Amino acid sequence: MPILKHGKIIDDNWQNLADDDVLPETGQVIVSLTRWLADQTELVDSQLSLGVRITGDVDVSTIVSDLNYFDLVAVNFPGIADGRGYSQARLLRHRYGFLGELRATGPLVRDVFVALERVGFDAIEARDNAEAEAWSEAVARITVRLQPDANSALIASFQSAAE
Repeated sequence: MPILKHGKIIDDNWQNLADDDVLPETGQVIVSLTRWLADQTELVDSQLSLGVRITGDVDVSTIVSDLNYFDLVAVNFPGIADGRGYSQARLLRHRYGFLGELRATGPLVRDVFVALERVGFDAIEARDNAEAEAWSEAVARITVRLQPDANSALIASFQSAAE
């Protein structure tokens, strides 16, 4: 699936593994929290770049001591009306200092891009190329932000009235 990262469409180099999939020798893998908890030693000892997939019902404080193992945390939004992922992202970025890729997944709509970005997401998983292009186009239209967000300082700068 294509990924929108920092407003740009990129290929997804991460492999989503099911709980019963065999681990590859090398690469970048995303595992469920269930698999992480069950196979943590094997995963840590592997030569893999690790990501973990969490759902809205996960208390992110349960993975805080493991964050240094993850290059990516994928937060799944099960539906458009479920906002728990926003809180999870904010906690991961601000309270727990996660610096890796924070990826939003699930049935998301373009209208929520700014809100996702503001709480700390830097990547969004699109369902297909058309959706990724629509997201990218929508992102390009947002040129001024009047408040700081989780990823940066105040983005908008005001020009003098004379300009």
